[in-house]
Amino acid sequence: MATQSTVEWMARQVERRQELLALLGDLPPVSGSVASTLVSTARGSNYTLERLMLDLNGIDPVPAYFLRPIDADPEARPPVVLYNHASGGDMVLGKDELLNGRAALKPPPYGEALVAEGYAVLCIDMWGFGERRGRTLSELFKDMLWHGQVLWGMMVFDSLRAIDYLVSRDDVDAQRIATLGMSSGSTMAWWTAALDARVKVCVDICCLTDYQALIRSGGLDGHGVYYYVPSLLKHFSTADINGLIAPRAHLALAGIYDPLTPADGLDVIDSELRGVYEGLDASSAWRLSRYNCGHFETEAMRAEALAFLRERL
Repeated sequence: MATQSTVEWMARQVERRQELLALLGDLPPVSGSVASTLVSTARGSNYTLERLMLDLNGIDPVPAYFLRPIDADPEARPPVVLYNHASGGDMVLGKDELLNGRAALKPPPYGEALVAEGYAVLCIDMWGFGERRGRTLSELFKDMLWHGQVLWGMMVFDSLRAIDYLVSRDDVDAQRIATLGMSSGSTMAWWTAALDARVKVCVDICCLTDYQALIRSGGLDGHGVYYYVPSLLKHFSTADINGLIAPRAHLALAGIYDPLTPADGLDVIDSELRGVYEGLDASSAWRLSRYNCGHFETEAMRAEALAFLRERL
């Protein structure tokens, strides 16, 4: 049975999630289930690919890919990973990163790798990327700001609604949902896991950035304008947000030469989260692993990410 301190912690998490959501601008109303349209199906190397159009926000239709292992038992309900694509200044790639990879990631692409592990996978195009491109992120940010919205908030909202879509499917295990991403996809992974307790495992690669350390290092321009949330630092640190994931499983992979994740900031986050997880008797569920690299994934990082999912999901 949970201790009183754990019960109190979980109740406080609910309150803090609402505080965090309140900083994300005027979000669309959540109205029932997510409507979806199957655009087409195709066969990949080891998966069946569904090309979907999802109504996540009632404003802008969201193209998505859903992958399911080809050899899966039709009656089986595999665990599922919400994969968050990166930015990297590439507005075209978007969700195609899942199928084609990118230079900062090791081959094979994560879609192929995750399906080989037996997971189903969902990836959506974020605002301004892939099939949703046409306006720059700067234009989207300014337009939304005028209307009381926050671009990052709208991106996070889509990810949370993507979880709603996943739990509505009868061909995945809604009790075993993970989220994973690299760079801005990493940031989306830990924000989504922090705000949605249905996510059981979070794996973030090369973007666990302590905000204060980023300011001290002069690295604010290393992140796109969509990354910034008004008044966030008055209420939350990076460790505060990530603490909302506890006691669920969380693996962070970082490069010690990555300018987007200053080392002193990683020290702060690691220290604070170790304390949180230890206090919840869940020390083994949090891990920060550092590698001798910059802002890219190594073979060893990939192996650790897949092993963590295998163990925890």
